[in-house]
Amino acid sequence: MARAPGMTDVTSDRAASRRVGALSGLRPFLAPYRGLILGAFGALTLTAGVSLILPLAVRRVVDNFNTGTAALLDEYFGAALAIAAALALGTGLRYYLVTRLGERVVADIRRALFDRVLGQSPAFYERILTGEVLSRLTTDTTLILSVIGSSVSVALRNVLLLIGGMGFLFWTSPKLTGLVLLIVPVVIVPIVVMGRRLRKLSRDNQDWIATSSGAAAEALQAAQTVQAFTHEPQTRARFAEVTEKSYASAKDRIGTRALMTIIVIFLVFAGIVGVLWIGARDVRGGAMSAGELVQFVIYAVMVAGAVGALSEIWGELQRAAGATERLVELLETEDSVRDPAAPRALPRPARGEIGFEGVQFAYPTRPDVSALNGVDLHVAPGETVALVGPSGAGKTTILQLLMRFYDPQGGRVTLDGIDLRAMARGDFRQALALVPQDPVIFAASARDNIRFGRPGASDAEVEDAARAAAAHDFLSALPQGYDTFLGERGVMLSGGQKQRIAIARAILRDAPVLLLDEATSALDAESERAVQEAVERLARGRTVLVVAHRLATVKRADRIVVFDQGRIVAQGKHDALVAEGGLYARLARLQFTDGQV
Repeated sequence: MARAPGMTDVTSDRAASRRVGALSGLRPFLAPYRGLILGAFGALTLTAGVSLILPLAVRRVVDNFNTGTAALLDEYFGAALAIAAALALGTGLRYYLVTRLGERVVADIRRALFDRVLGQSPAFYERILTGEVLSRLTTDTTLILSVIGSSVSVALRNVLLLIGGMGFLFWTSPKLTGLVLLIVPVVIVPIVVMGRRLRKLSRDNQDWIATSSGAAAEALQAAQTVQAFTHEPQTRARFAEVTEKSYASAKDRIGTRALMTIIVIFLVFAGIVGVLWIGARDVRGGAMSAGELVQFVIYAVMVAGAVGALSEIWGELQRAAGATERLVELLETEDSVRDPAAPRALPRPARGEIGFEGVQFAYPTRPDVSALNGVDLHVAPGETVALVGPSGAGKTTILQLLMRFYDPQGGRVTLDGIDLRAMARGDFRQALALVPQDPVIFAASARDNIRFGRPGASDAEVEDAARAAAAHDFLSALPQGYDTFLGERGVMLSGGQKQRIAIARAILRDAPVLLLDEATSALDAESERAVQEAVERLARGRTVLVVAHRLATVKRADRIVVFDQGRIVAQGKHDALVAEGGLYARLARLQFTDGQV
């Protein structure tokens, strides 16, 4: 089968496994709940034992039906009722413990998986679709829940029934049991052979489901763009294609499993019919009693049912093994950006001194293209530095390296003289506040979106930050004011309103280093002026890095650094750079139409 479109290296680099041993990856999640496991196993053993005792009672009833007294029959039927009560109690207890265990373990897996992927650097998401990660969080963990909460306990119960039933069969009639054993190899062969193919098909099916989820998530997140370019037919066709391939993969899996079930059940019951034919002749010949034959029949049916159930459960286990591998892969994925074993602490309060020393960097997806080439840059505490240049010159890369979303391949990036790689990311990032080019608005209220910058902030502090970012007026005008739900990705806001909320969030964070990546690009002239004034007030006593294409926003910076093709080609004040007549002067002439640069 061809690899699913968009399938990532994470998905394709798996080591093949031919058995359900991949489920051993669940062991760390099961270990804390040994009590539940032992309780469930005890209840399971009880129900299996009671089930195996029941045919003995039936045999006694049959053999003594005509010869025993009424009181003896009453005792037998009373014992059967007690056995039924014990079976009911054990089954209910097993269901409660096993289901509870499954829900607990899957909740732990989902939490561990989310914790793992949330902390991954952007390089991770360059190799895997977000929709595929969500598929593993939902679809794959649902399969694990089915296995832990049902399939494994049913499988163990049927194994006990198979072993116990075979023992009782041999005790009842060694001759007939020997004939039954001749059937076993014939049944096992299709289970093993077809089970391997079933596992591969299950794995492929899960891959296609993940690809389908990724395609859907990508299209829905860009629904307005899709509609604006009337791309709905092509997008629908692409989703339909991967969905149909997912269905075709599922159909192959279902067909293989159905065929395996048919073969196994037919072979089992055909063998039993043959054995019972011989048993019936032994009863007629007086070699065994009718009760013994009934007992043997019940045990034979029990064993046959156990084998048939195991053949079905085997398919579930194969499918869950593939899901487990996919989950374990994410849990064991090594991030290219990692905290040191013994991190240094950033001194508090941070001064905000920034250093780039001979930094060489290329993005993981474009290793042959240098985004930064030997960059040396020093930003003094409290200095406002603007980074300008053509698109792709390396300006935003400076901010991404300073946030340590990536590590440079050469040189080092420092904060207050300490290499970022020597500190824990969660430590030094507290000294940074970022306003990204594409502001992120969460599906929450406006107040909660601003408070994201500092979760412990009061309502008054949130509103003060909004005023400083020129956001208070439009937020107050919303139906519920600051408590208005903004919708997924802030769909009810304009681009400029989103940016002002992002700026308010950064203002509220009150960090010593402020990073602005095209922070005013979506604002109208009046809002831009208000935000510029707010940023100037905020910049006092702070280090500010401003990435901007609109040179009007950086004219008053302490220093302007001009980038071109990953290098610093000039730096200085606005007037001095214009007078030099280089790249900056050319950009200024293009932007200022009145001739005043």
